This record gives sequence, C-alpha cells and structure tokens, in this order.
Amino acid sequence: MASHQPSPTRRLAPYAFLSPAVALFALFFALPIGYAIYLSFRAVHVKGLGLGAHARTEVWAGLSNYTSALADPELLAGSGRTLLYGALLVPTMLGAALFFALLLDTPRLRLGAFSRLAIFLPYAVPGIVASLLWGFLYLPTVSPGYFLLDKAGIGGPDLLHGNGLFVALANIAVWGGTGFNMIVIYTSLRAIPAELYEAARLDGASELQVALRIKIPMVAPSLVLTFFFSMIATLQVFSEPMTLKPLTNSMSSTWSPLMKVYRDAFVQGDIYSAAATSVVVATATLVLSFGFLKLVNKRSEGGS
Repeated sequence: MASHQPSPTRRLAPYAFLSPAVALFALFFALPIGYAIYLSFRAVHVKGLGLGAHARTEVWAGLSNYTSALADPELLAGSGRTLLYGALLVPTMLGAALFFALLLDTPRLRLGAFSRLAIFLPYAVPGIVASLLWGFLYLPTVSPGYFLLDKAGIGGPDLLHGNGLFVALANIAVWGGTGFNMIVIYTSLRAIPAELYEAARLDGASELQVALRIKIPMVAPSLVLTFFFSMIATLQVFSEPMTLKPLTNSMSSTWSPLMKVYRDAFVQGDIYSAAATSVVVATATLVLSFGFLKLVNKRSEGGS
C-alpha cells in the first residue's frame, strides 16, 4: 500500500501561517534588542571642541559602558528603591487578589458578575491615566479626600514625600493590578472539582477550612504564575513614578532603573550608556525570574 505523501503546499502551510508572527517578532522585538546590545558596546569620540562634520565619531567602547553602569551609585540606589517598592506592592496585591477570588468563589455569592467586573475594571485603565488620577488625589490642594479630612480636623498623610511616596506608588499598582491577578486565581478556583468541596463539607469543614485546606493549595500554581508576572512588572516600573514626578520634589529623575535609562538616553543624549544600563536591567530581570522559577520547581520536586 503506497504511503500518502503531503503535497509541498501542505508542508509549507504551517510556515506560511507562522511567518507574520515571526516577522513581527523579529522586527519589533529581536531587532531592537540586538541593536541595544550593539549600542552598549559603542561610544562617541569627540575631537577638539566637537564642532564640524567629523568631530564626533562612533568608536568601539568594549565593556566600559557596562563597568560604568554597574558602578553607578544612581543605578544601585534606584534598584534598592525598586526592590523596596516591590516588597510592599507584590504581597499586598496578590493577597488582595486571592482574597477577592476566594470571596467570588463562595457558593452564596450575590451579584457575582457585577463584582468580578468592578474588581477587574481598574486593570483596563492605562497606567499613565491611573497615575494622573491618583496623583491629583494625593495633592492636598485639590484632593477631595484631604478636603474632607481637613473639615473633620484630621491631618492627612503626606503621600508625595519620604516613605509615603512608596505607599502612593504601590497603591496605584495595587488598584490597577489586583483585578487581573484575581481573574487568574478565580479561573483556577473554578477548575477545581466540586466533589472535593462537597466531601469536605460532609466531613464538617467550614468555608474557612475549605478555603485554607483545599482552595489555596490547589491554586498554588496560579499564585506562582501571578507572583512571577508581578515580579517582572515591578522590576520594570516606569510609568507610575514618571507620571508622579512633576507633582513632587522628592522624586529624582533616576528613582527607578528605567527612569535612569530614559534620562540618559533622552535628556542627556547618551544612548550608549542608556543601552548598557537597559541590558543590565534586562539581564538582572532574566536572572531573578529564572532563579525564582528554578527555586519553585526544586521545591515542587522535593515535595512530590
């Protein structure tokens, strides 16, 4: 019996379907990354006063941009602020997302669809718009919250200076990101077989015990996933501090690592140093992400 050989057209069909995605990936993702890496090894050599057509030439810089970036105290300070911001943001956001997901998964819930939409809706607001809205709510001169506190004779917190700035930034991210993480965890909860809940209730378990002993352990992979994405987003924080910066004198132009990249590239015009810093930030994010996943996988293998 002769074997059926697919025609050349059928063999090429998968590649034809993949080609648009591959082309877009290469053009808007791989190519910019490659160009940034190329720029990170270059520098500008200035002759004389830097005037004239050939006074500024691009030369090979080796690792000098990387050594400067790693020794830059502004980058180190910005990284420390970002880690502190993440330590405040990620547990709060994921804790709120898990709490809302568990509430929405209770059997006697009313207005479930409306509640899910109301919690998720802030995620649909662009980060810059959300930062502007909250920024004006943080200003005592225009905020209705501060007005009501003042009328009640209560002094409002200073959220645009000192440690209050971390709370202000984390609040914006919690408000915008809780809904997305809640949907991920809630979807995982809905996939748990109902027989497990029924068996637990027949054994006399309360709703709190069901949540602590069945639901939370069963959605642990979703919690790991949301923590992973939240950690990456935290290390790349940019729009929130950049938007709040004009509203306060306590935030420098290098508050976060990506703000330093922006300042070096578009304010000081040093795209070579900015490229090296961006590669360092991307590498650190990659190492931390894979290190976290490796740790989780190791604990999972040890537990099994």
